[in-house]
Amino acid sequence: MRAVLYARVSSEKQAEKDLSISAQLKALRNYAASHGYDIVREFIDEAESARTADRPAFQEMIALAKSKTKLFDAVLVWKLSRFARNREDSVIYKSILRKHGIQVTSINEQVDDSPAGLLLEGVIEVIDEFYSANLSQEARKGLREAASRGFFPGGTVPTGYKLRVTDDDRTKRKALVVDDDFAPVVKRMFNLCLAGNGAKEIARALNDECVKTRSGHFWTKATVLYALKNQMYTGDFVWPHQRRLRRGEKQVVIKNHHPEIIDRQTYAAAQKLISARAFPSVHPRRVSSNYVLSGLLYCDKCGKAMLGGAAKSGRYRYYGCYSRIRISDSACSCRPINCVNIEKAVVDKLKEHVLTEENLIELLRLTNAEITKLHSSNDR
Repeated sequence: MRAVLYARVSSEKQAEKDLSISAQLKALRNYAASHGYDIVREFIDEAESARTADRPAFQEMIALAKSKTKLFDAVLVWKLSRFARNREDSVIYKSILRKHGIQVTSINEQVDDSPAGLLLEGVIEVIDEFYSANLSQEARKGLREAASRGFFPGGTVPTGYKLRVTDDDRTKRKALVVDDDFAPVVKRMFNLCLAGNGAKEIARALNDECVKTRSGHFWTKATVLYALKNQMYTGDFVWPHQRRLRRGEKQVVIKNHHPEIIDRQTYAAAQKLISARAFPSVHPRRVSSNYVLSGLLYCDKCGKAMLGGAAKSGRYRYYGCYSRIRISDSACSCRPINCVNIEKAVVDKLKEHVLTEENLIELLRLTNAEITKLHSSNDR
């Protein structure tokens, strides 16, 4: 029988225990050799949680299983928890594999296809899901407790701060302190905002002055807005981020958790100005564009997208490099391209190589065949 191996660890700490990738693969290879399996592929997800199926190697394995040509007969895992810790995902993806004649086999949990075996498999999966959810809940409790005592529980350190290691009852912990190199940059952003500048203008001003981000990159509208909206600069600790809130979970806001860089009055005034300048949200399906090549054209110098724009009160339309438009003129040397000329050139090439008479005839034939097939199935 042909088999693929699937190994996963969710963190470096887990890898340091007996669940390392190398340990899993060694055990899986030995099992395959002793049970007559021919190994076709090995799929590995490192630092990926099994609470979600959105794992690169896992999804590649599922896609390969759905190929028209059957490439393997079994998926070998160290334990069922390596395959999934979410009961719903486990049922869905095992069902997909079984429809293609592929069995998921745990080498440490001998479960067969009998009713008793399926019951045991379900019990194991429920326990795995409970363990994962309970562990996550306890970990978050620990992080909240650490934050309430003035320590930094983890995550991205906002620009303008840095971490200082302190002793806490013989345990090394980290706390936020002001970074004197970047705190002035944060203050300047807020001052520019209060002076009536938008995020785009602020980013351009910083880039023109050769002021880089902490990672050495250009400022963008998005990075400036992220900083201007970050309540952490008032000295309050906010955790988790709004985008990471789970259903029923409330944000933790701890006042005076760390030194402030921006006072609360300045922060509130900036939020008011940002809200006043913001465009109303529009569903993507309702957004239209006058630029045919939007999302398809990229700069050949820096690789960024070419954005549609207009000049002279809309008399002239062009495509300009994202780096020059959103960041700074010095970010890229690509010059704007006339909209009419580039769109005409692309359409002419499509007519020459794609929309040929032969291709259109074949497309019509396939469409008619599909319509005939559809009518035939409806008449049954």
